[in-house]
Amino acid sequence: MPHEIHQAPSLPTTAPTTIQPFHRTLSFWNSLTIGFAMVSPVVGLYAIMGVQTTVTGGGWFAALALCLVMQLLVATVYAELSSQFPIAGGAYKWARHLGGPITGHYAGAIYVSSTVAMLTTTAYTGGIWLALFFGSSDGSGLALVLWGVVFLVLCTWLNMARVTVFKTALSMGVYAEIVGSFGVALLLFLFFRQHDFSELFRHLGTGTAPNQAAAFLSALAIAGWAFIGFDACSTIAEETHDPKRVVPRAVFFSLCMVGTVVLFNSAALTLSFNRTVLAETTASSDPVTPIITGSFGSWAETPFLTIVTVSFLACGATVVNYVSRIIYAMAREGSLPRSLSSIALDGTPRPAILFTVILAAVGLLFGLNDQAVATIIAFGTGGLYAMFTMTTGVGLYARLSGHWDPTLGQLNLGRWGLPINVVAFHWSLFELINIAWPRPYAISPDAPWWQLWAVPLVLGIILSLTTLSVLIVKLRGNALPE
Repeated sequence: MPHEIHQAPSLPTTAPTTIQPFHRTLSFWNSLTIGFAMVSPVVGLYAIMGVQTTVTGGGWFAALALCLVMQLLVATVYAELSSQFPIAGGAYKWARHLGGPITGHYAGAIYVSSTVAMLTTTAYTGGIWLALFFGSSDGSGLALVLWGVVFLVLCTWLNMARVTVFKTALSMGVYAEIVGSFGVALLLFLFFRQHDFSELFRHLGTGTAPNQAAAFLSALAIAGWAFIGFDACSTIAEETHDPKRVVPRAVFFSLCMVGTVVLFNSAALTLSFNRTVLAETTASSDPVTPIITGSFGSWAETPFLTIVTVSFLACGATVVNYVSRIIYAMAREGSLPRSLSSIALDGTPRPAILFTVILAAVGLLFGLNDQAVATIIAFGTGGLYAMFTMTTGVGLYARLSGHWDPTLGQLNLGRWGLPINVVAFHWSLFELINIAWPRPYAISPDAPWWQLWAVPLVLGIILSLTTLSVLIVKLRGNALPE
């Protein structure tokens, strides 16, 4: 008798009838813009450019390209899962459905903590650009935290307003990205290029990294920041029309679009400026504006700051949307207070949104200390790669054990599904370890030991607390919510 595949019960595509359901108001374009704004070429590339140049010395383009290719494999697994299980919470719900309540409990803890850290990071850096836009010269820790709070307030308003306002803000963010990143890079490439293409692969290992191998691994770790967040498309599946068809495409193509822009931008900047110029701008909280104004003239400063600020606000609003849907899904399952699963008549999960913003605002307090905020930034990336590892790992286990039959989804990869899943899992695990690896040459020389070990330390604390909560539930004779 042939081996029988045991298919887990299908997931609901809407909220339970006792809870006000989401409204399906998002099209493919809306879902695509959420994925694009979430990854954000401007936010991703401008955040890593100076660090890459300082640590590696140059030649980090190959690592950026490799990271994109491997992340596309991870996105393919996410697309495959979302084509069969299009439900709010995305990867959290998949882990719970395919791996059981305990696996889901761990997934939820990692997912929420890492995405809240990502929101805190976006608010902190977005607040810096907001301050620059309004001409603030106060760069103290308190001032930056307050600007971060203002940034969060604006992002909250965009999420609490009518859905048309949110969608308009996302579209403006995408247009700003096209002009502010691809458009500027195209002008730099056509009219300000100083080097030939071999410059993209030169000088690797001439930075603070001790050798070429260490520099390349560091470049891969830093590049990871530029290609996260594509899974945001899956968390809003219950708000999307025809999600089994639309969401997988949005997951994959949003990362393709972002990857193309990031690669082109990084190439244009590298070919247009000396690496010493790129490294020197790292000392500034704004490493890009001086380069742009130096090329196009002082007149370009205000338009460029406007474009980047709009891009950051679109990204921040998307991250609030992204995290709040994860919190909503966990609350609906009983893993968080069920009051957070309430949805307003307009289809907005307002309690989850407010809870998300409050958590991020508390995280902003770490911005009073430069070393503490660096820890938050490091964990935001490492935590999401831990979630990529768990999602691709659970998918691989369920696929091999027969608990998941991917052929039942609308996206059918056939015989390619298993090898893609295997490679995606091992890449995610490798990149998680690579990001978490302590590198004294990649941080400030006077940084404390706990910043050096930020990712394993924070992740270990979260896993320990989650394990403790599971044990307490079991000792009380209760069961985790099914």
